[in-house]
Amino acid sequence: MYTINGNYLQLQGSYLFSDIAKKVAAYQEKNPGAKVIRLGIGDVTQPLAPAIVEALQRAVEQMGTAEGFHGYGPEQGYDFLREAIVEHDYRARGLSVAADEIFVSDGAKCDVGNIQEIFGADNRVAVCDPVYPVYVDTNVMAGRSGRFVQDAGGFERLIYMPCTEENGFAPSLPETAPDLIYLCFPNNPTGAVIPKDALQRWVDYANEKGAVILYDAAYEAYISEDNVPHSIYECSGARTCAIEIHSFSKNAGFTGLRLGYTVVPKDLAQNGLRLHSLWGRRQGTKYNGAPYIVQRAGEAVYSTEGKKQLKKQVGYYMENARLIREGLRDMGYCAYGGVNAPYIWLKTPDHMSSWAFFDLLLQRAQVVGTPGCGFGKSGEGYFRLTAFGTQENTREALARIRRL
Repeated sequence: MYTINGNYLQLQGSYLFSDIAKKVAAYQEKNPGAKVIRLGIGDVTQPLAPAIVEALQRAVEQMGTAEGFHGYGPEQGYDFLREAIVEHDYRARGLSVAADEIFVSDGAKCDVGNIQEIFGADNRVAVCDPVYPVYVDTNVMAGRSGRFVQDAGGFERLIYMPCTEENGFAPSLPETAPDLIYLCFPNNPTGAVIPKDALQRWVDYANEKGAVILYDAAYEAYISEDNVPHSIYECSGARTCAIEIHSFSKNAGFTGLRLGYTVVPKDLAQNGLRLHSLWGRRQGTKYNGAPYIVQRAGEAVYSTEGKKQLKKQVGYYMENARLIREGLRDMGYCAYGGVNAPYIWLKTPDHMSSWAFFDLLLQRAQVVGTPGCGFGKSGEGYFRLTAFGTQENTREALARIRRL
């Protein structure tokens, strides 16, 4: 008789955004004529930039010829894209990352979820609270939940680092030394950032404790303030303790195309074993690489025209963020984020629970956001709104909330 992976029984009943979708569907079934404005999930709404569309069209035409057809590509990504990434995301900033340290994938979510496979099941994992649910769920699936016994002492496999209003939504160094540390800046869901000197303290801590930082930089294109690092490799010593994960979804609108990349420095090793080699082995076994036409579209992100067009697109979403943040504050809400990130993190009014506020907005304003408690215990009493809607819908949502 077959058995199941019992770790799945430790998960929440369903993924956060599935619960939200079910609630919205039930509301629309009862109110078929209602126009619901969705500012919950972080999905983009602006069409692909012209430079990207042109690159896709050229690549499709190539695929229709014998000379230009591409089948299986290199699992690590085509050289043309990896070289563009190194040149524009790292070398232009004076950072030392080699093209063969880049692993192109079909999105940051997959890499964030899969990277833990190269680590042992007994590793202790530190995550922020509130946190992007994928960090926690994938480690629970791998068996890193609850307690284990070592030298008659009980240790938590999952270490939650509270990110609250009191500490500026930035975690403190944990007292219990973890083996893996997930950091995301600009942060999802709070929109918070930390200055370079604070990130340097994390790098120094990780090197001291022999830990690995899994650094999610999916929103770095939205950074607008000085002294906020775009990459963890701006910090001294990061190459010996940090893996960095990037996405094309939010900076280039690739949520429907799917493209991302992960940097695994060759300096990162444990007992002579390079994590670079382990991740390469994992990818070679389980992954056939992102599609050629999508990687050509990714290359266009770094073209002169592509950069101009995407800067304008990012500016469009950040104007939405400004409207939401300032609009909510004018109404008397306590709102954070929206300066270096496309998310606004607001405190629910009158000590309402996160789900009660969700229901209020849905039922009375037909506006959908994300309950903060879905991101962890410290998210209770907070609510996330995204700036990825259209400006028309963003303004209308604010008007509806104001009428409450």
